This record gives sequence, structure tokens and C-alpha cells, in this order.
Amino acid sequence: MKKIVVNTLQFLLSLGIGSTILYFVYQHQSKSYVKDCISKGNAAEACNLMDKLVADFQQTNFGWIALVMLAFLVSNYSRTAKWMILLKPLGYQPRFINGFLSILVAYFANIFIPRIGEVARAGIFSKYEKIPVEKVMGTIVVDRVVDVLCLLLAFCLALFFEFDKLWGYIEQNSGQEGSGSATKWLVLGIIAAVAGVVFLLRKKLAQTVIFQKIMKLFLGFWEGIRTVGKLDRPWLFIFHSLNIWLLYFLMTWLGFKAFGPTSHLDMQAALTVFAFGTLGMVIPSPGGMGTFQGLVTGVLTLFYGINGNDAFSVANIIFFLIQIGLNSVMGLIAFVLLPFVNKNYEPAGERSERGEKASE
Repeated sequence: MKKIVVNTLQFLLSLGIGSTILYFVYQHQSKSYVKDCISKGNAAEACNLMDKLVADFQQTNFGWIALVMLAFLVSNYSRTAKWMILLKPLGYQPRFINGFLSILVAYFANIFIPRIGEVARAGIFSKYEKIPVEKVMGTIVVDRVVDVLCLLLAFCLALFFEFDKLWGYIEQNSGQEGSGSATKWLVLGIIAAVAGVVFLLRKKLAQTVIFQKIMKLFLGFWEGIRTVGKLDRPWLFIFHSLNIWLLYFLMTWLGFKAFGPTSHLDMQAALTVFAFGTLGMVIPSPGGMGTFQGLVTGVLTLFYGINGNDAFSVANIIFFLIQIGLNSVMGLIAFVLLPFVNKNYEPAGERSERGEKASE
């Protein structure tokens, strides 16, 4: 009972955070849309952002959305294959289908309570494969460590390919002509000063609780990286890890193609939007609701000149059709299929254990 109450409160809290952020993003964009709409000679009562969103959804090219869905399924194939590689050293031979369906259910669960999907994934997989849940959870932790590294790689690539555009925006809005260079040196100076203070006070900082928690986090990351090096096929694991995030990136680009005002954007723009949009999904709200729309709309408007109203539309098309819609449909299908595909199924590990007991 207590667990149900806690989970319910977590869901309501995350829903409240996401709804509040989305409300403020919508209100800000709505004011901009009404002002722009009236300036074009339309009556105020005819200028409604929600009507525009509905019209934009209806005009979506669902052929491109179908390709987004295909990329999503293939990415989960790679995630399952990657997970099987992590599970093999534990001495178990789980079925691929159970891993694949468990991952789909996990994405669906994350819509309601952020990060609860990992727990659901471990619990469901443990239930059908009879593998201790703590061992399953250990492999998921390693999986997530690698995901964080891939996200950092995506950010680095976005900065590398679009550095001039991003820095140009900072210079343009720095207030005075020629002050961009001064801003750059000021930022570098602050970073150097902070690094110097940390170095000088390193012994005292090492005794603080915050520092110890950060070090524990870094040690966990390092242990996860070391685990990859000990796998039988580390290069195949790395391939699937990169393929997952390549397909995530392609999903953003294909999503742009589905909507007229963003169909011309190139892959470099998609990479930048993908990096910032993924960061929005890390915020504790259902599936990144609100934060995803805010960041994607901001990046498209500020860096790529997309009209704010159109940017808001494409952010919602990608979010509600893929992040919410597809994850919900596939998650529910997976949840229903799991009992059927495991009817009369006996895990290999359990069979071998019974054989050993019988021989005794």
C-alpha cells in the first residue's frame, strides 16, 4: 500500500512539473502567435495557437513518421542485443524476445514516473527469465552509463559541427560590437579560476559529503566502462551502443522531414536539436513534457531561424506522436504479449538447475 501511495505521489509530482512547464511554454508561444496573426490582418478571435497545432498535426507527412517508428524499433533491437551481451557473462541464456518486450514496457513506464522504467524492466525480465533482479539491475546500470557517454558524445559533436553558429549567437547578443572575443576570454577566465580554487582546496573538498557522492558517481561510471572492456565481444557492444544513438538522431531528422517548415533543415541542425531535446527528457517530467518542447522550440528559433510557432508545432509532433504515442502503443502491446510468449516457457538456467538436483 505504501509503495502504491509513493508511486502515485511521484507520478503526480512529475506530471505537475511537466504540465506547468508546458503551460508556460504554450502561453509564451500563444502570445507570440496571436500578435503575429493579428499583424497579418486576422481577427483576434481567429488567432488560436491550439487550432494551429491541430492543423499542423493534420498536415504531417505520416510517411516520414512511419520511418521514425521503424528507426525506433530498430534502435530497440540494438538495445536488446547490447543487453544480451551484458547478460551472457552472468551464465544465463535469456530469450531475445523477453528482453525486447521488457524494454518497450520500460519506455511506457517512464512516461508516468521518470526513471521507473529501469526498475520495471528489471522486474519483468527477472520474472520471466528467473534471473535474480539485482543481477539484471546491474546490467541495466552499465547500459545507462554507456547511454550517458553517448549523450556526451552527441553534445560534443553538436558543438564541433555548429560551434560557429552557436558562438555567433552569443556574439550577436553580447550587447556591444566586438565584445564577443572579450566574452570568450571572460568565460575561459572564470573556468580557469574555478579550476584553480578546486585544486587549492582539494583536500578540504574531499572531506565533504557532496564531493564523496560525486566521486562515488564517477567511480560507478568508471566501473561501468571497465565492465565493457571485459565482455567477450566488446566491439559488438560498442557498435550497438553507437547504433542506438545514431538511430535516435535520425529520428529527429526524419521528424523534421515530416513537417513542411522544418523539412529543409540539414543533419547538423538535427544533431543540435537532438542533443538539446534529449537533455530536456532528462528533466523529471513525464517523458520530458514541457522541457522538450521548450528546448527544441528555443534551438530551432534562435539558431536556425524557424518561426517560433512552427518550431513549437514540430516539437509537439515529435513529442506526442513518438515519445508519448508510439511508446504508449508499443508498451501496451508488449505488456499484453509477454504472458503469451512465455506460456509454458522454462528458462534455460532453471532447467539446468533442476537437472543438477535430479542427478544428485
